[in-house]
Amino acid sequence: MKILKTLGILVVVIALAVGGYKLFSQKQAQPKVNYKSEPVLRGKIVNTVTATGTIEPITQVEVGTQVSGIINHIYVDYNSVVKKGEVIAELDRTTLEAEVASSTASLQANKTEYDYQQKNYARIKGLHEKSMVSDTEFEQAEYQYEKAKSNYEKSQSDMTRVRQNLSYATIYSPIDGVVIDRAVEEGQTVASSFNTPTLFTIANDLRQMRVIADVDEADIGEVVKGQRASFTVDAFPDDVFHGAVTQVRLQPTTTSNVVTYEVVVDAPNPDLKLKPGLTANLTICTMEKDSVLKVPLKALRFQPEGHEAPQLDSTDTYARVAWVQTPQGITAKVVHIGSNDGIFVEVKEGLSDNEQILTGIALGGTSADPASAQGEGQSPFMPQRPGQNRNTKK
Repeated sequence: MKILKTLGILVVVIALAVGGYKLFSQKQAQPKVNYKSEPVLRGKIVNTVTATGTIEPITQVEVGTQVSGIINHIYVDYNSVVKKGEVIAELDRTTLEAEVASSTASLQANKTEYDYQQKNYARIKGLHEKSMVSDTEFEQAEYQYEKAKSNYEKSQSDMTRVRQNLSYATIYSPIDGVVIDRAVEEGQTVASSFNTPTLFTIANDLRQMRVIADVDEADIGEVVKGQRASFTVDAFPDDVFHGAVTQVRLQPTTTSNVVTYEVVVDAPNPDLKLKPGLTANLTICTMEKDSVLKVPLKALRFQPEGHEAPQLDSTDTYARVAWVQTPQGITAKVVHIGSNDGIFVEVKEGLSDNEQILTGIALGGTSADPASAQGEGQSPFMPQRPGQNRNTKK
């Protein structure tokens, strides 16, 4: 009986010793908690809006014709440089000149009739005032005079029209520029009806281009005139072109329930690399601040364990808590923030340069080789996984 009691005590002592050893081993295996920190530095905070647009000339004129006819001569081609008032094409003038001749004859005949009726009306009127002719004769003379006058005035208008149409047979460049499109050939017939046919497209100055970009409705509120912009084109992927916002158009465009607004960005093109129609990948700088104190946004969301944050004024929407590592330990500071770019936030007050602000925790300590760490605490009687070496004494 005494032996059994002694054995029981011995088992209890061994169990306590084994439990204490395991507890001590677990405490030793727990990694040490280290805090990650970054210095508070000065730098730039930038917010941008991205969009896709098209390169276009600032001034682009479609040259058409007011009259129908056959293209008789074309004096320019694609990429031709033209001056304002320069002849660029001519239509066949035969039909138009015939109309001018016909209108001239009609005008002359109607003028002769008008002169005769005018004199006749004046003579009948004088006789009527002396009661030497009847009212009927006077009214007849007056009617013939008014009719002849109307026909003469109509002939004058017709003459003006046909002469103007004849002048339309010669097509001039309306601006100084470059021909970027030619839609007709010599001998081709053009018909002017309700829609004026386009013969040429002339761009004013290809050294001054612009980007017409579609900006999403969620971003358009940040875009204003004068903001700096940059863009790239696939034709020159290594080049970055710069410009500025010159116009934010108010007319919305809805495509597949997506609302966008057109934004115009000027695009200087001194070396003529940019060509009309190129697709531009545009970035508009909507906010830019240089040399401001900034910290990572994640630092203001970090709360170290075992530390209580100070209470903030609920009416101060710009107040945040930052944790700073000092020689005396971790200290909480109330800071006031400004703009942010989604990664960093401006600190207006509460921190100074090069202070170490906590951004998170890092696990470190006694971690050894993963395989050996996994083997610790494993029962020696459990089967090992393939490729796992047993620790043996030599």
